[in-house]
Amino acid sequence: MSTLHTFATLAEWVDFAAERIASAAEWAVPQRGRFLLALSGGGTPRPLYERLASEPFRGRIPWAKTHIFWADERCVPPTDPESNYHMAHESLLRHVPIPTQNIHRVQGELPPATAAEAYCADLLTLANAEYSWPRLDVVILGMGADGHTASLFPGSPLVYSGAAVPVMANYGGHPAQRVTLTPAVFNDARLVFFLVTGAEKMAMVTAVRQGPPQPLQLPAQRIHPTYGELLWLIQE
Repeated sequence: MSTLHTFATLAEWVDFAAERIASAAEWAVPQRGRFLLALSGGGTPRPLYERLASEPFRGRIPWAKTHIFWADERCVPPTDPESNYHMAHESLLRHVPIPTQNIHRVQGELPPATAAEAYCADLLTLANAEYSWPRLDVVILGMGADGHTASLFPGSPLVYSGAAVPVMANYGGHPAQRVTLTPAVFNDARLVFFLVTGAEKMAMVTAVRQGPPQPLQLPAQRIHPTYGELLWLIQE
């Protein structure tokens, strides 16, 4: 199921997303004993992370049972300003009582293939029995004006499935080499957000949601959860 929500202000947009994430966490832990959240980088989700780090959401999320993953990562050290981990750490993780072992970052300081292999091994430790990755409770994605999402760029290989390949190393350089989760992992999630701001992206939102299927040119079209919910949150 795919639903679009539009918001007039950034505050409304952030509060809606934070409420859905907190509610998902409050449901997941009693049901399954853990809450699995995948973050994205860039400037768009930063206000959301800052909101999750503040009350009442900081107090509602059971951080001791929360595991953090990343949808993708640039191959840079974790202290680099371009690191998706670094942004999430500064805006969210260092402000909440989450155990260090529950933070599953991509080791961007390693070569892409090595980092991808290590991330696969980390995912496997929490995997569902039938897959080589865990079923994520919430995935936060953005979308570029070119239709890319995570580090799935126009023209990148079509990766729909394959339990042995939950992670892909991207050597194209946009601008750095990257490691990304694949559509198989995103489409297995229970709830996926597309967070979109900026007037320049509105035409692309329409093209992705209502236009003809062009998954090679519009990678965001590859995201369609099999049994989960897809929410487009648009701040006008």
